[in-house]
Amino acid sequence: MRRRLAALALLSTLVSTFGAASHAQAAQKDPVGDLISSVISGALPGTGVFNVKATLYHAGAKGVGVLDSLGCKVVPMRTLAVDKSIIPRRTVVFIKETVGLRMPNGDAHDGYWYASDVGGAIKGQRVDLYTGHGAASMKPVQKLNLSTLTAVKVGEFKGCPPA
Repeated sequence: MRRRLAALALLSTLVSTFGAASHAQAAQKDPVGDLISSVISGALPGTGVFNVKATLYHAGAKGVGVLDSLGCKVVPMRTLAVDKSIIPRRTVVFIKETVGLRMPNGDAHDGYWYASDVGGAIKGQRVDLYTGHGAASMKPVQKLNLSTLTAVKVGEFKGCPPA
């Protein structure tokens, strides 16, 4: 796989250096090469787009006093546990596969999650979606458990994630 990526990078460099019709085209990024790299590697280098393996977690039946790694209360269907070496804490992440899922208040999910938690088992391109209080909170999103999702870094937040 590394050989393929190296070959794609070399090909992209050669095309942009020798095959460009003008200097303006040579200065542009290579979206086709980036797309090919993303298919192979699962991430667009430098853009914050990742294919991540998802798991679900919940607070016990009572869920009293549950805090994330920032010391904030966890927010059902918003709190995301991440490997902070891949996705830094305080990052706003858009996960397209969660758009339209039912939120605890009945609204449709907009796809935005807040990386405010970490976990011992969350290593590499993995995320843990917080579903709420009790195992029953996982039912509406059970189809996402152990699936590969598309996570896009879209911003940062200060303080605690919005409730």
